Amino acid sequence: MEVPGDARAPEPGENQGLKPCLLRRNHSCEQYGVAASCLEDLRSKAYDILAIDKSLAPVTLVLAEDGTIVDDDDYFLCLPSNTKFVALASNEKWAYRNSDGGTAWISQESFSVDETDNGAEPKWKNVARQLKDDLSSIILLSEEDLQMLSDVPCSDLAQELCQSRVTVQGLQNTLQQVLDQREEARQSKQLLELYLQALEKEGRILSQQPESKAGFSDETDAADTGLSRESASEIALSSQILTALKEKPAPELSLSSQDLELVTKEDPKALAVALNWDIKKTETVQHACNQELSLRLQQIQSLHSLRNISARRNSLPAELRSPKRAKRDPT
Repeated sequence: MEVPGDARAPEPGENQGLKPCLLRRNHSCEQYGVAASCLEDLRSKAYDILAIDKSLAPVTLVLAEDGTIVDDDDYFLCLPSNTKFVALASNEKWAYRNSDGGTAWISQESFSVDETDNGAEPKWKNVARQLKDDLSSIILLSEEDLQMLSDVPCSDLAQELCQSRVTVQGLQNTLQQVLDQREEARQSKQLLELYLQALEKEGRILSQQPESKAGFSDETDAADTGLSRESASEIALSSQILTALKEKPAPELSLSSQDLELVTKEDPKALAVALNWDIKKTETVQHACNQELSLRLQQIQSLHSLRNISARRNSLPAELRSPKRAKRDPT
């Protein structure tokens, strides 16, 4: 006689043993929801759902976030629901996608939407959804977006994020701390620049017209480069970014990571003309933007690595072996 509720191993295909997963191809943004009872079941469904030619068998399943090869059912069952998988055909190597590593700003559309455009929602709601998807993206936001979310009424933000007011109040405190840290970094850079300028001035031979030279420096920067102002039309940066570069001290701290990437990709000569700067100053600012962007990406990757390690340490049996890594596509 079978006892009701008696535990038994689920058979493949039984609903009670299905694990929801997200599945996509390498180098693709489209992902599909799949329910699988085991690793082999997921691999089998990958052929049909992702239209993988059977001649490219076998398919290797890896974690989208870091390329960990999943080839053990026990490991598969320990993973949380809706884990993202990438299906690699036999001729493919795993390639890291920024959208999987918390830097979705690179592939997402810009959030700088006019609040009144076509009756669109307030901009802060779009930014809030970005945080809802990945809280670590706080690091990637511009100071304007950070301040905007800090100023949103706690109850409105709590409703948008589906969190308690206490949790959202803590989030807003964190946003303010990030703003404070950037301001402290800006002040430190300004003090360092003033100190270096004082040293340079002290050791410099007094010229006949120092003030006159300084007064015309900004006006002659572009002329000194020997560049045509027509090249300024080649700039793809928005007026908002250009204004921040011109007016903000340490502008790399004010811009979002998406804007930083745009600045670093601009041609230095065209950017120099657009800003009315000389090449040396332009390249210095681009270098600072590149360093700030690299720092933020490193912080994001570190947070995700710590989060993954913590989650696996709490969920995996101690006897499971260390995971293997898929070979990374150098391209």
